[in-house]
Amino acid sequence: MTFLVGNIKGLQHLGIPVTNLETSVGFYSRLGFSRILATHVDEDHGRVLVAFMEQRGVIIELYQVTDQEREEVRSRSDGHIDHIAFDVADVDEAFLELKSAGFDMVQEEPEFLDFWKRGCEYFAIRGPDGEKLEFNQIL
Repeated sequence: MTFLVGNIKGLQHLGIPVTNLETSVGFYSRLGFSRILATHVDEDHGRVLVAFMEQRGVIIELYQVTDQEREEVRSRSDGHIDHIAFDVADVDEAFLELKSAGFDMVQEEPEFLDFWKRGCEYFAIRGPDGEKLEFNQIL
């Protein structure tokens, strides 16, 4: 059975954990990406700095990992993509559809982030090998 027919509008962004946000912003800037959003998320273990970079419709989310996560990121010889985010027309509809179909939900419900002009709501599911697929609606 196929799910989310018509709700996915396209790839929204790729989330990449980095050890130094400004170094990574500089690197991607040299490749022609421009910073389109600078923000942060306050977590229990500290503030996570975030930068969204765009180049010809390709958007990457760079976020600086905490000190305790640095070694894990550095130990991966081929880098690390944390998640693939799909742009959806209706995040609540997508959530209910995937949850009722028995997908492995990461969040209990869509979560709000104060990103972009009016925020966004997202949730994620896990794929068969643990990959995280995010469904995101910019409000």
